[in-house]
Amino acid sequence: MTVSPDTLHDAITFAAIALAVALVSFLFPPERRRGLLTMAVVASIGVGALWTQMRYQDTLGSDTIAVFLREFLLFVIAFAVIRVFMIFVLSTLLARFTVPRILSEFLLVILLIVYALFRLKAVGVNLAGIVTTSAVLSAALAFSAQETLGNLWAGISLQLENTVRLGDWIKVGNEVGQVVNIRWRSMAIVTNNNETIVIPNSVLMKDKVIVVARRGDERAVWRRSCLFSVDYDYTPARVCEAVTEALQRAEIPNVARDPAPMCLCEAYRESGAEYAAVYFLIDPRREWPTKSDVLAHIYAALVRAKMPIPYPRQVIELIRDERGRHAREDFTLKRAALDHAELFASLTPQEKDALAGQLRTVPFVADDIVFREGEQADSLYLLAHGRVHVVRDAPDGATRSRLATLDAPAYFGEMGLLLGAPRGATVVASGVVMCYQLDRRGFDTVLQARPQIATAMSEVLAERQAANLATMQALDAERARQAAGSAGDFVRKIREFFGLKS
Repeated sequence: MTVSPDTLHDAITFAAIALAVALVSFLFPPERRRGLLTMAVVASIGVGALWTQMRYQDTLGSDTIAVFLREFLLFVIAFAVIRVFMIFVLSTLLARFTVPRILSEFLLVILLIVYALFRLKAVGVNLAGIVTTSAVLSAALAFSAQETLGNLWAGISLQLENTVRLGDWIKVGNEVGQVVNIRWRSMAIVTNNNETIVIPNSVLMKDKVIVVARRGDERAVWRRSCLFSVDYDYTPARVCEAVTEALQRAEIPNVARDPAPMCLCEAYRESGAEYAAVYFLIDPRREWPTKSDVLAHIYAALVRAKMPIPYPRQVIELIRDERGRHAREDFTLKRAALDHAELFASLTPQEKDALAGQLRTVPFVADDIVFREGEQADSLYLLAHGRVHVVRDAPDGATRSRLATLDAPAYFGEMGLLLGAPRGATVVASGVVMCYQLDRRGFDTVLQARPQIATAMSEVLAERQAANLATMQALDAERARQAAGSAGDFVRKIREFFGLKS
């Protein structure tokens, strides 16, 4: 008898258990029982076919065909039952652990091999003889398939360690793409060029694999940057401030608001300073369009701020024209700073023009020290842009007391220019600051040509000195008026400092 009642009874038992497991799985969510009922139905159909063969096996003329059909039906039942138990355990009970697909496939193959060996022994095949006679063939196959086996174990290791997951964006060599498939032998990634790249698992284990847009086990936005250059006529602090403000105010699609985009100074090149606009990409699939949008916003911000992108140094005429225009604009700003300073109100327009040519541009950034209390000095600062704090350093150097805050347009340090007196306080930049510095040598020419200027300046200097003393020493109004009466003394000191005749 080809199909015995015991064989049919065993098949019915396993199929019934599989069906019971499939019914139990209905206690879980639908996504955790996918495929269970289908495999249970396949097992039941296999049992039905096996019962039909047992009932009508006498009609089959050949025992070989009957045995082959029996083993085929038993294999179908075994496959379905094994799949039911694997899906129930790995996908239903252990769903929270996310068992890798390649591991379940590997276990399925191992169990099927075990079943095949069991059935070979059941039908009377001498397994020892097969193993002994095929030892040389097995060794040859193992040697020739060592690369395939290496890919297999590499794939299993990648999935067990959960290093790379479906949907991750990775960088291998110069290629960046999204993982769409992880198989026994290879991994497939899709690039933004709509190219599918198949990478052997052994290559992934040997080389460096960069998982982008992920910090450890957490998804994250992908930091990108684009470079641009600006002429050296503009300080890095001003450029970074202008571009950062523009990028943070703009609503650029696919650019994260937190962390916010920013502009950083990258390097100094031949044609100008190089900057990097750093932004964070939400969807890596739109990397190129987003970069184009960011560059467009950078260009618009630079045009609004009148900060041109430098031409190559080979274009001599263009560079020369641009520099001439910037020099004229710079002179205009210096002249305006002098007009706003009451200290130079007594100067004629021609004298102010001459003095503007002696001013030196000195930019500062946040927390820069313009000068410290007690330092020797012979220069004055015109504050053209930004804000500075005038502070008094504590004896222990740990704390400071703020005396005043100056906003542009303003000036400070006049005692150092006119009297050569040490600095009476420390001045700290608050944010981006643009100053013009006038030293004794630049002012000496104007003062020597018209010494009467010293008298008018001394009156302004006396008033400023009285106000400063009232702030720093908390003088009352009467003592401030007394201090203001020292204008004559200032005139004498200015004449002595610059060597003017009485």
